[in-house]
Amino acid sequence: MARPVAKSPRLQAGFAQCAIVVAAVADVYRATAVRSHVVHPTDASLKASGLASMVFVYAMTAAAVLFLVWLARCRRYARILTGATVGASGVWAVVAWFVPVLNWWFPRQFVLDIERASAGVSQKASKAALVNAWWAVWVAHLVVGAVAFTVGQGTAIPFVVVAETLTIGAAVLAICVIEHITRLQGAALRAAAHAEPLAHA
Repeated sequence: MARPVAKSPRLQAGFAQCAIVVAAVADVYRATAVRSHVVHPTDASLKASGLASMVFVYAMTAAAVLFLVWLARCRRYARILTGATVGASGVWAVVAWFVPVLNWWFPRQFVLDIERASAGVSQKASKAALVNAWWAVWVAHLVVGAVAFTVGQGTAIPFVVVAETLTIGAAVLAICVIEHITRLQGAALRAAAHAEPLAHA
């Protein structure tokens, strides 16, 4: 009876996807509450904006951790399937996301390396454009968010609307990237499991 090389990272993917949805909603809630307090400061609005900011920090932290856990699992499986090192390893795979300047480029490359390796062993087409689109929208979200905070402490409606639209867009694309890579690896792992008896024949 064939044994799979490893289980599909479906569970980790599901947790990461759910956390990203919660973080995106929390970000919109935070932006709305903070703007309301800056425009009409009261004790109630101060408490509301503080609570919204706290919820966002927790939600974003959870989403980042779960995403990195999923990515680490995918990197491990890509290495098992290809027999080669794929993407960054060890502490660097985490630290690179938080180092200024480097975090504008290297994380995208890590994800892209895993996606291409997974597509190769799955014998399916790579969707580098999906990864690139997600990363472009995510970076744009960071830039517009910073500008929105600089211009009137985030009270300028056009900047707030654009920033939160980009937030939602980046969340949707991140969920799609996770789903795509998870499916690629699931297919590759199933193929490896069925091929195992042949290797010992």
